[in-house]
Amino acid sequence: MFEKGYVDEGYVRVSGEELFSFIVRVLLKLGVLEEHAKIVADNLLMADLRGIESHGVQRLKRYVDGILSGGININPRIEILREGPSYALIDGDEGLGQVVSQRAMSLAIEKAKDSGIGVVAVRNSNHYGIAGYYALMAAREGMIGISMTNSRPLVAPTGGVEHFLGTNPIALAAPTKDKPFLLDMATSVVPIGKLEVYRRKNKPIPEGWAIDAGGNLTRDVEAVFNEGALLPLGGLGELFGGHKGYGLSLMVDILSGILSGGTWSRHVKNTNERKSEVDHFFMAINIEAFTPLEEFKERMTKMIDEIKSSKKHPDFDRIWIHGEKGFLTQETRLKIGIPIYKKVLKELDEIADKIGVDRIGGV
Repeated sequence: MFEKGYVDEGYVRVSGEELFSFIVRVLLKLGVLEEHAKIVADNLLMADLRGIESHGVQRLKRYVDGILSGGININPRIEILREGPSYALIDGDEGLGQVVSQRAMSLAIEKAKDSGIGVVAVRNSNHYGIAGYYALMAAREGMIGISMTNSRPLVAPTGGVEHFLGTNPIALAAPTKDKPFLLDMATSVVPIGKLEVYRRKNKPIPEGWAIDAGGNLTRDVEAVFNEGALLPLGGLGELFGGHKGYGLSLMVDILSGILSGGTWSRHVKNTNERKSEVDHFFMAINIEAFTPLEEFKERMTKMIDEIKSSKKHPDFDRIWIHGEKGFLTQETRLKIGIPIYKKVLKELDEIADKIGVDRIGGV
C-alpha cells in the first residue's frame, strides 16, 4: 500500500513512540509542563505520521528557539476575555500555539454541545502546528470542526511581489461511517515548510510555487527566502484562480486576526520574537442540532462512495477523498516507523546536546 517499508536515500525510520518521547523530554527540559509538552508532541507526531513532513518534528527547532529567546511563554495565563453561550474570545499570552489552540477548540466543542455551535477566536498566540489536528478534535465528538490560523507574511497578493500574506491554512473535518473527512490546506500553493524541506535537500522547487523579488517565477529556493514570495493558491495572476487563493487568505486573516482584535499576516512576527501575534479561529458545529448524527454519517459516506466510484481520468488509478491518504500513511507508519530526513535528525541531535537530553533513537 503506502511506503511498503521503503525509505528514500537520506532518510532513517524512527518509531512514533520514540519521536513522541524525544519531543516531550526536550520540552520538559526547557521547563514546559508535562501536559503541555504532550499536546505539542501529539500535534507534531500527527503531522509526521500522516506524511506532512513540513509540519512535523522538523518544526521542533522553531519552538526550542522561541522558548530560549523568550518569544514563547511556557507558563501562559490563557484568559477568556469575552464569552457567551456560543462564543468566546481568548488571549493566549504568547503561549505555545498547540496548548492555546487545544484549549480553544475544547471550549468550542463544549459550547456546541449546549448551543449547537461554538466559535472561539484567539489572539496573542504562536504557531499552532497542523490545522487538521483541531478540526479532528470536533469530528471525534460527532461534530464538524473548522480550524484556521494566520501566519507571518510569506505570500504575495495577486498583482503584488512583496510577501504580505500568510500561508493561512484552513481545515475542516466531518465524521463519516468510516474515517473522518479531513480537508487541511494552506491558502498558498504550498506551505513554507515544503520550501524548507527542499532547502534542506538542496533541490530546486517546482516552477509555479513562488516568485523572486522581481516577480519572476523561480525554482531557486534561496531566491524565495531572499525577498521573494510564495504564490497564493491558484498561482501567479488570475488565469488559474490565484485571486481566489488570495481571497481565502484574507478570509483567514479576517476571522483569525481582525475579528479577535489581534492583527493580520503582514504584522505577524517569527516565533522567536516577543509578541509574534499569531491568531486563530475555531468552530465546532453540533450535527445533532441540525440532523441526526447517524443519518449525517450515512449521507457523508454515500457522497464519498459516489465520488470515488465515478469515472476516473485515464492517468489516475483512483479518486482520493481529502484525508484518506493521510490515514493510510498513518496506519503504515505506526507499524514500520516514520521516515526522518538525516539533516533533520542531525538537527534534533544538536538540540539534544545543546539542552542536555538523550538523543533520539532510530528503528
